[in-house]
Amino acid sequence: MRVRATITMKGPQASQIAQKVALALAPDNLSGMSTEIAEGMATISFGTEKITTLIATVDDLLMNARIAEEVLEKVGKRPQ
Repeated sequence: MRVRATITMKGPQASQIAQKVALALAPDNLSGMSTEIAEGMATISFGTEKITTLIATVDDLLMNARIAEEVLEKVGKRPQ
């Protein structure tokens, strides 16, 4: 059985923040993962054969997204 997940990042400054976070995470994308950036949001989609792999991937992505957002805040690149 194949399981799929989609993570969408959006918010008040989503077009700027979500795009930067998604692009920061993109180098870690595995085959079968895709990142789409549209106005106001960024979407990462992926699938796997094992639910445990999917859960671990979601956990890693969310943790890395949080870290990328914190870095943006610290370097002053986050829109006001």
